[in-house]
Amino acid sequence: MQLLVFVLAYPFLRLISILPYRLFYGFSDFLYFLIYKVIGYRKTVVRNNLKLVFPEKSEKEIKTIEKNFYKHMCDLFLEMVKTMDLSKTEVKKRYQIVNIDTLTEIEKKKSILIACSHYANWEWNVSINNYVDAKGYAVYQKISNRYFDNLIKRIRAKWNTVLITQKETMVAVVRNHKNNVRAIYGMVNDQSPQAHLAQYWTDFMGVKAPIFTGIESLARKLDLAVVFLKVSKIKRGYYQAEFIPITVSGESTKKNEITDQFLRLTEQQIRERPEHYLWTHRRWKHRDKVPEKFL
Repeated sequence: MQLLVFVLAYPFLRLISILPYRLFYGFSDFLYFLIYKVIGYRKTVVRNNLKLVFPEKSEKEIKTIEKNFYKHMCDLFLEMVKTMDLSKTEVKKRYQIVNIDTLTEIEKKKSILIACSHYANWEWNVSINNYVDAKGYAVYQKISNRYFDNLIKRIRAKWNTVLITQKETMVAVVRNHKNNVRAIYGMVNDQSPQAHLAQYWTDFMGVKAPIFTGIESLARKLDLAVVFLKVSKIKRGYYQAEFIPITVSGESTKKNEITDQFLRLTEQQIRERPEHYLWTHRRWKHRDKVPEKFL
């Protein structure tokens, strides 16, 4: 069944990936109409999330953000597919880094954990490997369909990126550290962990939520550098990335310092252009389960 689904879907995805940009984004407009206007995919989740974190905004403002988010989400989904046909020259034009020197200077001294959020276009973040010498790793969520999972690995391999799952991350980072292999690890760090497994709860967009602390744990244990990757959508199909150092010495930071700085930078990014954040996930679903010591 997995193979059948892949065989049926792949030609369609391949066709989308080779469309000229004018037709490509025209199809995205159609997809927006279908997903938002007709199906209403997760519209209740999106609206509730927006109302929760932006209580000061009017119904009209919330609806405007909501519509713009769905337009962006459709662009983003198709841009992920477009990666199949995206050349190195094209991605450098559409995903520009304004201060690559910030990263390369740190890279000369030690391994780096790059922390980003589900904002703008995180799929094209892997193209950063075009600019650095260190071995590049990207932490990803394994796809249940092994044929699509292998496709994702092949696509990202052209940027010289090694994909590792969350379970494999600790082993890979520790092994490279012991073998003096300098590496750069890209991680999307704003997911919501299971409430009973969370070791840290704090405000995220003004609402208490469980927070992943994996990046901080690795940085403090192995004295790694941590850099926040801020990606902005300049216009349709064009993004700009900026590296903001959080620390060049993880072991010198206090407990939760790295995590808190990551959250503040993410919040600042979201408030600037909220429509470019991924609102379809229930990130604050555990807000009524906050342990007493974190209240």
